[in-house]
Amino acid sequence: MEKTNWHEVIENAIKNHDIVLFMKGTADQPQCGFSYHVVNILRHYEVNFLDVNVLADNELREEIKKFTDWPTIPQLYIKGEFIGGCDIVKTLEASGELSDLLLKHQLIQIEENNN
Repeated sequence: MEKTNWHEVIENAIKNHDIVLFMKGTADQPQCGFSYHVVNILRHYEVNFLDVNVLADNELREEIKKFTDWPTIPQLYIKGEFIGGCDIVKTLEASGELSDLLLKHQLIQIEENNN
């Protein structure tokens, strides 16, 4: 049986999707509060993202931590760039930097108010 090259799987996911969230559980069924919060933030912006359940394979769970040299899950990537975990995402969202980043990469658009 061939061993999965998780490093390659991670690289391909990040390269082939604008937004990737390595999380515990899935977007529809988060398995921890931190993953739940990041999913809700992403859903607030109505962006499409790939959710990768690290609980599906313990090797994947360990490899993503090595890949980023970041010890916790969830981990968010936007356009190939590692953004951070839940606390960082929440801070960026609160400061407006997350929406700026999504705008910069044309993942969201500014809604014009024509009143």
